[in-house]
Amino acid sequence: MASMDECRQALRDLAAKLDRNADEVQGRIDLDRTLACRITDLEAAFHGRLASGRLLDIADGDDPKAKIALITSSDDLLALVNGELDVARAMAGRRISIKAGPLDLLKLRKLL
Repeated sequence: MASMDECRQALRDLAAKLDRNADEVQGRIDLDRTLACRITDLEAAFHGRLASGRLLDIADGDDPKAKIALITSSDDLLALVNGELDVARAMAGRRISIKAGPLDLLKLRKLL
């Protein structure tokens, strides 16, 4: 099981990856949504905002009103961010769950 600090760093790493690609996707993907990342095995959560292809304002704590929610274990979060776990396969295997509207899911797929 990964620690809270490792999960926090994984989200920062994801934000850095998205930031490097933001200029490329900015005009093609119109996604401005609040995001919650719920870590099931740690009973913890983080929240932030996806805007212009970037992950911004990452903070500890849940956002129950978030438009997009990623629900996963700490180890699977690290594997996703490190590219060791494919998002589609992880969803099919129920290792992660993403709660979002259908259009947001399509946009997320292009973003990730």
